[in-house]
Amino acid sequence: MKQAKVLTSSELKRALAICETMQNGKRNRIMLLLSHYAGLRVGEIASLKWGDVLDRDEKPKPMFYLKAENTKAKEARQVHLNAKMRRELAAYWAQLHKWKKRELPVIESQKGGAFTGNSLVQAFGRVFHAAGIEDASSHSGRRWFITKLAHSGISPKVIMELAGHKQLTTTQRYIDVTDEQKRNAVEVL
Repeated sequence: MKQAKVLTSSELKRALAICETMQNGKRNRIMLLLSHYAGLRVGEIASLKWGDVLDRDEKPKPMFYLKAENTKAKEARQVHLNAKMRRELAAYWAQLHKWKKRELPVIESQKGGAFTGNSLVQAFGRVFHAAGIEDASSHSGRRWFITKLAHSGISPKVIMELAGHKQLTTTQRYIDVTDEQKRNAVEVL
C-alpha cells in the first residue's frame, strides 16, 4: 500500500498559502497545522473540542489529553503543542470566540457541527488539490510530523509516544527518507 506523501517545506508553505484564498481558509489552516505540528490523525482532529485545547484563561494548553474514544488505539494519550501551534490556535480562537463555545469543535463544518473523519479527509483533499500537490492526503501531516522529529534527532521512543503508537516498528514505517539523505549518509563512510 502506497503511503501518503510527506510534504516538502515549500509544499507545506504552498498549502498554507492556498488556505488563505479559500472559503474557510483559517479553519483549513488550523486543520493542516494540527496534522503537521501536532501529528494528529484526521479522526482525532475531527473530535477536538475547544474545551480540550484551551485552559481556564482561554489560552491553548501546551499539553492536553485525547480521550480514549477519540483515538485509533482506544487509549487516552497526551498531545503536546509547540509554541507555533499554540499561537495559531490562540489567533483562530480570538477571531471566532464571540460565537464559539468551549464545547464546540475546533474544526467546525460549514453546517455548524463537527466534521466526520471522512468529510475531513475530503477537506484535506480539496486543499492539496487546490495547491497542486499530488499524492498528499490527510495522513501526510502525521507522516511529516514523525519524519521531521526523526530527522531532528529526537529519541524514537519519544516519537512513538507522541504519535500514540504501541510499537516502534509502526513509528518507523512513517519515517520518510529522501535520496539526498541517502547520498549524504554514504558520504560519511
